[in-house]
Amino acid sequence: MKRAIPVVVLSIAGLVPVWLYEPSAHTSTVQVAPSPSSSSSSSSSDSSSRTVTGPTLNTEKGPVQVQTTFSGTKITAVKMLQQPNHPQTTAAVPKLVAETLEAQSADIDTVSGATITSEAYKESLQATIDDNAKAAAASPSPSASAASASRTVDGPALDTEKGTVQVQVTFEGDQITAVKMLQQPNHPQTTAAVPKLVAETLEAQSADIDTVSGATITSEAYKESLQAAIDAKG
Repeated sequence: MKRAIPVVVLSIAGLVPVWLYEPSAHTSTVQVAPSPSSSSSSSSSDSSSRTVTGPTLNTEKGPVQVQTTFSGTKITAVKMLQQPNHPQTTAAVPKLVAETLEAQSADIDTVSGATITSEAYKESLQATIDDNAKAAAASPSPSASAASASRTVDGPALDTEKGTVQVQVTFEGDQITAVKMLQQPNHPQTTAAVPKLVAETLEAQSADIDTVSGATITSEAYKESLQAAIDAKG
């Protein structure tokens, strides 16, 4: 019995490296595996992505249907939803997809040995491109709509000792694109001053402009009515 003890001890000691190694191997496997949360966030972060399914085209080899993913107008992925169960088709599809991503259109070559499938693929693909283009044209971006929105605002009419002054301002987005005098004193100096005031306003894009010599009263009233119009526009 005394001689058997060292053998048992050595056997137990020999198992220790195995126990220690097991968690290490498990950890490396977990690190290699992709994180579900990271993959889902990458797909959801592309808010401009749109997937369009093309029509199913029945050929003598079998049905062909393409699904295309766009980022804006750029083709980012192509998937075959239906394709003929044939070795030549299986070999042709990766080539068709690769050419599509490079050309960014359906204007690609047919694959030798899979002409029928290639032609159906291009037709279904073109339908998805046309559908995406129509959707993009029908839904302009909010920023583009806001930038092109024109708005005209009338400033208050201000009575001066020279006469009444009232300004009308046209905006494109936040930009002043036109200024019109709705009311102004019937005076030669005012008539000469107004074009200068308008030109300075369009350049400065604000009411922070100089008065015109000889038409100080009209200039001050003009700037006050102009500023009120800018403030009212918001």
